Amino acid sequence: VCAERVAYFLTYPHLTKLEEVAAPNLTFPAITICNLNEFRFSKITRNDLFHVGELLALLDARQRVPRPQLAEPRVLAALRHKADFRGFQAQPFSMAEFYDRTGHDLADMLLRCSFRGAGCSPRNFSVVSAHRRRATPAPW
Repeated sequence: VCAERVAYFLTYPHLTKLEEVAAPNLTFPAITICNLNEFRFSKITRNDLFHVGELLALLDARQRVPRPQLAEPRVLAALRHKADFRGFQAQPFSMAEFYDRTGHDLADMLLRCSFRGAGCSPRNFSVVSAHRRRATPAPW
């Protein structure tokens, strides 16, 4: 059952829930986006994998891919390529820079935005959180 749940998770299922309430006088609302997939795998580098591969459960303690049978072939091939540390010289690593570079970009997720008939875009938001990935409104 556990392996089945992990395999299901690796299919990247998602659920979107939206609640809307009309109000006659409302300042631009705060927006919170929560994503269980905190990092974009496509943005993870060999250096990232070297430093946090085990922490992210992408590698085991021996820097090998754990349970490769659960990964999609394309993802597994990319992961194995990035996890080939032969001759690799690790560079300094910053977790803050890692979050900024690999986290999701609001511009990729915000398909359409309007408030009181005026269009808005990712430029109208600023990111505030410990991980710098939640969007809140910028002053208009």
